[in-house]
Amino acid sequence: MKNPLIYFLSVAVLVACKNETPKKTDLLVNYPETKTVDTIDTYFGTDVKDPYRWLEDDRSPETEAWVEAQNNTTNTYLEKIPFKDDLKKRLTDLWNYEKISAPFIEGDFTYYFKNDGLQNQDVIYRKKEGGDTEVFLDPNTFSKDGTVSLGDLSFSKDGSLLAYSISEGGSDWRKIIVMKTENKAIIGDTLKDVKFSAIAWYKNEGFYYSSYDKPKGSELSAKTDQHKVYYHELGTSQKEDVLIFGGIPEEKHRYISAGVTEDDAYLIISAQESTSGNKLFIRDLSLKNKSFVTILNHTDSDTYVLENDGSTLFLVTNLDAPNKKIVTVEASNPTPENWKDFIPETEHVLRPSKGSGFFFAHYMVDAISQVKQYDYNGQLIKDIVLPGLGTVNGFSGKAKDSVLYYAFTNYNTPSSIYKMDPVSGKTALYWKPEIGFDPDNYESHQVFYTSKDGTKVPMMITHKKGLKRDGKNPTMLYGYGGFNISLTPAFSITNAVWMEQGGILAVPNLRGGGEYGKVWHDAGIQLKKQNVFDDFIAAAEYLIEKDYTTPSYLAIRGGSNGGLLVGATMTQRPDLAKVALPAVGVLDMLRYHTFTAGAGWAYDYGTAEQSQDMFEYLKGYSPLHNVKEGVAYPATLITTGDHDDRVVPTHSFKFAAELQKKQTGTNPTLIRIETDAGHGAGTPVSKIIEQYADIFGFTLFNMGFDALPYRVNGKE
Repeated sequence: MKNPLIYFLSVAVLVACKNETPKKTDLLVNYPETKTVDTIDTYFGTDVKDPYRWLEDDRSPETEAWVEAQNNTTNTYLEKIPFKDDLKKRLTDLWNYEKISAPFIEGDFTYYFKNDGLQNQDVIYRKKEGGDTEVFLDPNTFSKDGTVSLGDLSFSKDGSLLAYSISEGGSDWRKIIVMKTENKAIIGDTLKDVKFSAIAWYKNEGFYYSSYDKPKGSELSAKTDQHKVYYHELGTSQKEDVLIFGGIPEEKHRYISAGVTEDDAYLIISAQESTSGNKLFIRDLSLKNKSFVTILNHTDSDTYVLENDGSTLFLVTNLDAPNKKIVTVEASNPTPENWKDFIPETEHVLRPSKGSGFFFAHYMVDAISQVKQYDYNGQLIKDIVLPGLGTVNGFSGKAKDSVLYYAFTNYNTPSSIYKMDPVSGKTALYWKPEIGFDPDNYESHQVFYTSKDGTKVPMMITHKKGLKRDGKNPTMLYGYGGFNISLTPAFSITNAVWMEQGGILAVPNLRGGGEYGKVWHDAGIQLKKQNVFDDFIAAAEYLIEKDYTTPSYLAIRGGSNGGLLVGATMTQRPDLAKVALPAVGVLDMLRYHTFTAGAGWAYDYGTAEQSQDMFEYLKGYSPLHNVKEGVAYPATLITTGDHDDRVVPTHSFKFAAELQKKQTGTNPTLIRIETDAGHGAGTPVSKIIEQYADIFGFTLFNMGFDALPYRVNGKE
């Protein structure tokens, strides 16, 4: 689209020396002019200016013109980096290997996901016993550019029907399509305007799903905070779907999910006001029109139904058990006073699964996986011997499955799949990737460092063997620290390319995460959020003190809540790192809760209207509100997507404008806005490769490299 408002935007001019390789100092950026408006909000008697409020309107021609001008500026700068194409080639070459998932049985077919290497989306294959393998569903056919992706996938209990959701342009809004698996025929109408939803089949008759009413205004940024559960009966139109739970104005639930037990006996409803804590309800599906029975009527815990054995429920809970435990209770009288410990709480965080008539207790021990197998009487069968120190996922399946699968990975080991007979315990390697990366050339070790208040924090450090600690190693410090999410060791192609170039990958397990249970999470929320930033800063200081790197060779990176982490760190300690890489970040802490489902994040953040203390605390670290005149901030590449309707891109837009206005010195402040992309899930491989070539190119270039430290194939 032509820029209709070029009058208020100046064209970016990048000056590079001719006839020689450009250096960072040669690329001087003239940023597009960003207009300001006189918008003021008042909190507890304090006026707060918001001069870039107009950028919140994602549908306006002005915002579109600003995005176009910023992307032109950024792309022109990035294209001048002499080795960016080499990085893209290496990312492409390394990415180009076959990847498959563990198989799973639905009806008469065995299904699995496979990607030949560079396909934008994974393809679903299937095979009948004794038959030929065939393509069942290829999401690459959904759109020419790969921007329409597969979301959830749910088979009916006998495998004869499939309901799957699709995302367009990376949005969290989904459509649900139903097909007959035997002949792949689409049946019924496509369900629209579905968001944050599982698909829970009841027999072959229909399924439960969740959504919001379509908001007034922009569907990508307008507030959505009244979630509802519906039942869709096959053969009927969506407008006839029955409201099952939610929709009561005085009882707001921002996230509601529905699940049906494997035996079709019970409907389970989990209702949340925020991202932590849920109410829990159950309905006996054998009794028509029976009301829900309350299991929990408060949000003081995270509790869910893992399994049922007839009328006996197995619940996973952190109620009075911060590291979680499994309890049993009768479905007819399921409130907490009747719970009995089944697998008690331990000193390590529990993440259980079930399959083949067994329970598998996954424990995180300093973010490293351990797994124990139990029977339905709560008796320990055995400790599972794992391939090494790292992260395992799997050990889950239907009760009738005779074989289970699990995947093992760590920061320098690509994910491999193992096959296990849960009765005999016999385990064998099922699939190992053939990738042009040799894990034996790299090492990964865990350290514990001391944060500002004396708390010991673990960190994994991974790099090439034989690395010299001379302070000159390009280092990527990656963090998250929020929402009870745990960062456990996992291989990444992009990280592998970084380490091939002599880079160090350092990942600390910050407070606010879930690595040590609810206590660790709650130590990094609301009025304790600064603990997270202090943990991250202390991680950087440890790496510098131990001569892994120096500020000139340090980059800080994180996405979403991790983007907030980077934004807060760079504004509090602009001297700490040479490069800052906030991705899809929550950067306006005074208004985050006014967009889409942001109000549900208040458990972690609090809100500016909550109290004067909370307002002042948020304003005190909000990245947008703490950019100061006359400060030399790190070279910054902000990344976001124009269809991100989880952390709306206006956070990144306003932060970029503020930095560009106030940055002192020659470090560039750029924003890269991906079109037809959202918060990350479902992003096409081609776009991911382009993005990381830009990110790593920008990072190394601003650390002073005029050529790659190592050649494209990873050799000197």
